[in-house]
This record gives sequence, structure tokens and C-alpha cells, in this order.
Amino acid sequence: MSGRFDLTGRTAVVTGAARGLGRAFAAGLAEAGADIVAVDRPGGSPLDETRALVESYGRACRTVAFDLADTDGLAGLADRIWAERPVDILVNNAGIARLEHFNEITVAAWREIMAVNVDAVFFLSQRIAEHMIASGTPGRIVNVSSKNGLMAEAGLAHYNASKGAVELITRSLAAELGPHGVTVNAVAPGMIATPIDEEFSLEREAFDAAWAERIPLRGGYGTPDDVVGAVVYLASDAARYVTGTTLVVDGGVLADQMPRRRFMPPYRSSLERPS
Repeated sequence: MSGRFDLTGRTAVVTGAARGLGRAFAAGLAEAGADIVAVDRPGGSPLDETRALVESYGRACRTVAFDLADTDGLAGLADRIWAERPVDILVNNAGIARLEHFNEITVAAWREIMAVNVDAVFFLSQRIAEHMIASGTPGRIVNVSSKNGLMAEAGLAHYNASKGAVELITRSLAAELGPHGVTVNAVAPGMIATPIDEEFSLEREAFDAAWAERIPLRGGYGTPDDVVGAVVYLASDAARYVTGTTLVVDGGVLADQMPRRRFMPPYRSSLERPS
């Protein structure tokens, strides 16, 4: 790859890189030329496939096993990663979710989700940004938010709250890091077919059918590859003057209040109407 999207010579850290969106982001950034530090929790999905994908593009891939819920250890994680190789791009992708009614959410469940989805995003960014400033690196931080950070959804109060926090963390850091040449942006995926969604206890067939009707863009659910371009863009020189914003990748869900098309006459092209 060449030109303003070329990431050759840069190093990107991707959290939650073992599967789903994280694996796709690692592969996409490698395809654009970046070497990858792939982080995921010990005992979770192995990082072997992520490493193989990155190396298939001729890029180096270092794998790191770390539990991002260990808030006190995040600064040390950042220091260890930086000591081996300076970081140009941080993609805070790791996230967890549970489907629970509001009155079923325990203090432990709330804190677990906030630790991974909010605390890790802030404190890992905090330490990596300090290193970027000290070294004069015009870094890129990309936080993976969600349409749920912009619009609520029943059964996900703790997840919604965590992604709302990511939105404001993104803007707050953009305001403070801009003078140092570090950009901070978010990507908000919509309904993407990933393992995290498949783990929910739902009437799956009816749920998927309802969302297929709800998503304006043809094709229904997106795939992780549909979100990769947004991350590569925000990590590249093409987005050097973009900071503090959220790029929504949701097939048009947030653009449409409800599936009114269902109640309207069928579409008919004006090209087919008699003149």
C-alpha cells in the first residue's frame, strides 16, 4: 500500500485481538503496513490465528496475554510494550457485554464491564499518550465505541453506559492531546456479526429477522471487515486533521428512527412511471 493510507514502519497495539473485530483490525492494519502488538486476556481465545493473519501480510506480530480488568497493571503493560518498540497507533478494541434486565445487574457485573470497557480504555490511553508526548510521536488513538454509546438498547444498561463513557473519553483526550499532535477518535460499529453478540440468550431467529428489517443498508448485519476501513483511515495520515470525532459504521441504523418502509407502498422507480 502506498500514499496517505500507508502505515509502513508504524506499530499498532490492538486490544481484544484474538477474535471478532480485534482480529480483523489487526489484519487490516497489517495489510496497510503496520507491525502489530496483539493483546488479549490469558485463558481466552488464542492469538495464533491473529498472528498468522498479520504475518501473511509480511508484518511482525507480538502477542501479549494480559487481563485488561487489571486496572493497576495497565501502566506497566504500556511501559513493557513501549520498551520493546515505540507505539504509533493504539486501538482500544477490547470489550465485554452481558444481556441482563436492569434489576439483574449486580455490582460485580457492573464493575467488570466498566473495568474492561472504560477503565482500560482510559488508563492504557493515558500511559501510551505520555510515551507519545515524551518521544514526540504524532500518535493515533482509536477507541472502539458502539451505536449503543449513542442510542440506548434494553437489556444492556451497563454496556450502554460504558460505551457512552468511551464517547466522552474520546473527546476529552482529543482536547488535551491535540496540542501534542496526537489524535483521538472513536469508531462506533452497529450490528456486526461477532462472537460477543452470538453469546447472548435471545430468541435468535426472531431477533435477527427484526434487525434485518431495521437496518436500512442492504445486506443486514455487517461483518468485522466492514469496520476495518474506518480504523485504518483514523490511524493513517489521511485523518491527520481529524480528532475528537466518532465514525459510525452501522448500515444506517442511527439515521432511521424506525422501519417505516414496512408500512409504505413498495418502491417504484420514476424511470418506470408513464410520462
